[in-house]
Amino acid sequence: MSSKHPLLWLLLGALLLSACNLPNGNVPTPDPNAVFTAAAETASVQLTQAAEAAAQRTSTPAPALFQPTVTSAPTLSSTLPPATATVDDQCDKAKFVTDVTIPDGTEFTAGESFTKIWRVRNIGDCTWTADYALVFDSGERMGGASPQLLMGSVAPGDQVDLSVDLVAPSAPGTYTGNWQIRNNAGVLFAKVYVQIKVVDPTFAVTSVKDLDAYYVAGRGAAFAASVSASRAGKITYYWIISESGHADIQTSTEELEFTSGGALDVSTLWTGCPHSGDFSVSLYVDNPNHQKFGSADFTCP
Repeated sequence: MSSKHPLLWLLLGALLLSACNLPNGNVPTPDPNAVFTAAAETASVQLTQAAEAAAQRTSTPAPALFQPTVTSAPTLSSTLPPATATVDDQCDKAKFVTDVTIPDGTEFTAGESFTKIWRVRNIGDCTWTADYALVFDSGERMGGASPQLLMGSVAPGDQVDLSVDLVAPSAPGTYTGNWQIRNNAGVLFAKVYVQIKVVDPTFAVTSVKDLDAYYVAGRGAAFAASVSASRAGKITYYWIISESGHADIQTSTEELEFTSGGALDVSTLWTGCPHSGDFSVSLYVDNPNHQKFGSADFTCP
C-alpha cells in the first residue's frame, strides 16, 4: 500500500473501530403475517367503535325543530236551548170530576143499551164552544156516535156533563172505550173512558114508554112514564132535567119493585124550577140498567 494516501488509511481505521463497537446479533427480519394480523386487529377495533357510535346516534332522537303547543279538544255542551212551544198548553185543559153514570165494572147483558155520563171541569184558559165535540178515541166503541158537539159554551172554571149512548157488546167479557174532547182546531184533550162487563141475562128494565112532562100551576113540573122489566125484581131510578147551556139537574133516587115481568107506571112532582125557561126531562134507571130513557119537553113560567 502506498504511503501516498495517509488520509485514506485514517478513514479505513475509523471504520474498523466502529464495526467493533456494533452489536454481535443479526438484525431480525420482520414477519409479514404478524404485520397483517396487527393491521386487521386495528381495523376491527376501529369498525366496532364506528358501529357503536352509529347505534348511539340512531337511538338518540334528533331534537325537534319546534315544540308544538298541546291544546285540549273543545267540549260540546249537552245543554240544548229550550224548545219554543207552538201550542198554548194552558188553553184547553180539563179535570175529571166524577162518573155520573156507569161506574167501572158495571154489568150488562149482551146487546143492552145504556148511557154513559162523565162530569168534567174546564181548568184551562179558553172557553169550550159549540165547535168542541166529544169523540171516540180507542178501545171498544160500543156503537157510540162520534163526534158529538157540546151543547153550548163551557167557560173556564165551569163543569159540564158529557154523555154518549152505548150498546153492550154481544159476547161476555170486560170492555173499555176511550173518549176525548176535540177542540175547534182538531186537537184532542180531556181523555175519559167507560168500562163495563157483559154477563149472562139478568133482571133489567126493557123499555120506558109514554114519558110525559108538564107544568102544574102553583105546584111545579109533573113527570110520568111506563116502565117495563124482564122479570121480578127491584129497580132504582131518578129523573134528569136538562136546560141548554146549563148543567143537568138530578132528582132524588126512587125505587120500584116488580113482582113479575111487565110494565108499571111511575110519576113524580118536581118543584125545583130554577127560573123561567124551556127544559127537557129523561128517566134514568140506575139499577140494574144504568141507562137513560126517553125525553120530554116542558116549560117553567
